[in-house]
Amino acid sequence: MKENAHLFPVEKMCKVLNVSSSGYYYWRKHPIDIRQQNQNQLVNHIRRVHKQSESSYGSPRIADELREQGVKVSRNRIARLMRKIGIRSIVYKKYRVQTTDSNHDYPLAINLLNRDFCAERPSQKWVSDITYIATKEGWLYLTVILIWLTGKRLAGR
Repeated sequence: MKENAHLFPVEKMCKVLNVSSSGYYYWRKHPIDIRQQNQNQLVNHIRRVHKQSESSYGSPRIADELREQGVKVSRNRIARLMRKIGIRSIVYKKYRVQTTDSNHDYPLAINLLNRDFCAERPSQKWVSDITYIATKEGWLYLTVILIWLTGKRLAGR
C-alpha cells in the first residue's frame, strides 16, 4: 500500500484489502521489531521443514534439522511456535497384519503333512502361504505354493 499511495487513496486500498485505515497507519508508525521479524523467519523455517517431512516431523526433529542448517534454536521454542501456528506432526500407526484369530471354538484342521515333505509321486504334497505387502497403491497379496515333484530328500534336510 505504501508504494501505491500516490496512485490510489489509502482509504480505498484499505477497504479493498479489508483492513482498517487506522491499523494501516499504526503499522506504518510502528514497524515490526527485530524479535518479531526473527520469529516470523523461524516460523517460515518451521513450515518449510514440516512440509518437507510430509508433516511427520515434530519439534525434536525440526529443531535438529534447523540446527543442521545453522539456525540456533531450542526444541522448546520450536514446540511453542508449532502450537501457536497450529502445526502438529502426523503419526501414522503402524499397520499390523493379523491373520489368525486363535480365540475361537472352531475345530482345527488336521495336520496331514506332519512335516514329512517327502512325496511318493509328483504333485502329491502341496504347501502354501500368504503374505501382505503394503504399497503406495494399496495392499498386495502374495501367495507362494510349493509342490513336491519327487520323493527325493534334499541333502542336509
